[in-house]
Amino acid sequence: MRIAVMAAGAVGGYFGARLAAAGHDVAFIARGAHRDALRRDGIRIESSLGNLHLKELRVTDDPRQVGPVDVVLFAVKLWDSETAGEHTRPLVGMSTRVITLQNGVDSVERLAPILGNDTTIGGATYVVTTIARPGVIRHTGTIARIRCGRLDRRPDPVLAGYVDAMKAAKLDITLSDDMLLDLWKKFVLLSGTSGITASTRQPLGVIRDDEDMRALLYKLMQETVAVGRAAGVEFPPDFPEELDRSVAGFAPDMRASMANDLAAGNRLELDWLAGKVVALGRKYGIATPAQEAVYAILKPYRMGR
Repeated sequence: MRIAVMAAGAVGGYFGARLAAAGHDVAFIARGAHRDALRRDGIRIESSLGNLHLKELRVTDDPRQVGPVDVVLFAVKLWDSETAGEHTRPLVGMSTRVITLQNGVDSVERLAPILGNDTTIGGATYVVTTIARPGVIRHTGTIARIRCGRLDRRPDPVLAGYVDAMKAAKLDITLSDDMLLDLWKKFVLLSGTSGITASTRQPLGVIRDDEDMRALLYKLMQETVAVGRAAGVEFPPDFPEELDRSVAGFAPDMRASMANDLAAGNRLELDWLAGKVVALGRKYGIATPAQEAVYAILKPYRMGR
């Protein structure tokens, strides 16, 4: 397949590198020091699932130099969605599928007006990656999973074929039959882990072992579940047990991406995580005091240094 990674940061770069190593034609869209390092030295993946160094890459900051592809892995920060969506237009052809690998729950509704309903595919990724330094992506833990599918649940044989090809490349990717639910499941987990690891500046292992911090983590997730139910999401009865397993399964040193961005002085996705829960809570009349506290605590840092 022809694949473009928009953009080749920690998440997009990781999955793009795995697909390139399997022989797919991958274009890495990047900018700044990271772009320069990818051009000069290639991409390095440091991972318990296997280290990787690809020296010869197709790297550009101009999607027009790439042209239409089969799949776009859309993995930009949430504040950049519309701008990056416009830059993605040259990558879209008649049978292109743009899979959103972003946090939050509103990526599809923000991108579909720009790229088209048939093209825009919801996605959720479970992976903890950081850019250790330009050109080097560090993956912690043993999970690197993607779920994707249409929010309207229509069959999509083109997408199914692409997913099969990525499975053959040994990616842990699954075609979802209820992508809206999957997006919200991840959002519940992330709204908790991002809020607690960023506001306390502690890794998840410390939080799990402290009664008060653990209780706050679960309060954050419970508020998001309540908001999701008010929005019409039907969580399964065993979802609390699923959350327990997820929380228990994280490595002790795990910090959510927002906590890593906070430590690095980068802009935060706060308005689309805690801020989104707060906004939806107000819309539906659901109290979200824990999420409101996280939002207030982190608000001074949301634009970075």
